[in-house]
Amino acid sequence: MVTREALLVSASALVGAAASAVAFQLFSRWIRPYSGPEPSANGIGECSVVDPYDPSKRKGYLSWDDYFMAIAFLSAKRSKDPNRQVGACLVSQNGVILGIGYNGFPRGCSDDELPWAKMSLTGNPLETKYPYVCHAEVNAILNTNHASAAGQKLYVTMFPCNECAKIIIQSGVAEVIYFVEKLSKLDAAYIASRKLLSMAGIKVRKHQPQMSHILVQFDQS
Repeated sequence: MVTREALLVSASALVGAAASAVAFQLFSRWIRPYSGPEPSANGIGECSVVDPYDPSKRKGYLSWDDYFMAIAFLSAKRSKDPNRQVGACLVSQNGVILGIGYNGFPRGCSDDELPWAKMSLTGNPLETKYPYVCHAEVNAILNTNHASAAGQKLYVTMFPCNECAKIIIQSGVAEVIYFVEKLSKLDAAYIASRKLLSMAGIKVRKHQPQMSHILVQFDQS
């Protein structure tokens, strides 16, 4: 007849064996041999396993174009315009950021006292944002700490409007890189902007992103 003590010993042995097997499986996975970097999504703040002995540089880093356009998009996040947020980044030919800007009201003019509306119920243009707002391109050029915009590149999230095109030309900017066109190609203001920039010899090109998204993650938990 099997004693109570023998049963307890047998049960303990079985539990111990099972625990050892599970621990071995987990441990064997944890110490598996390194087989190169593990893929991760494009983004900032995301990590992947890297061989500490690999002398090669990291792959998947931001291109210059994506970097500067991302800064223009980040600047647009500062805009308080409820309808459209535009950002711009002025860059020298050797890749130095000279100025950034977004659409908003002039310095010293309260954005709580001026209207943000696109249209007026009474038809009064002074009840809309348009007579007051400064565009992102203008702010980026003016925010250069006295550096010249002549011969430089301007990254903008939207194609410059007619008035901004004139300022871009007058400031001497050599190249405009835009992300989207906000105006219809049949719009007279759009046609005029294109014509002026072309006549002034300013290179214009649409940004072609190499990354589908960029993640900025502040939460490190």
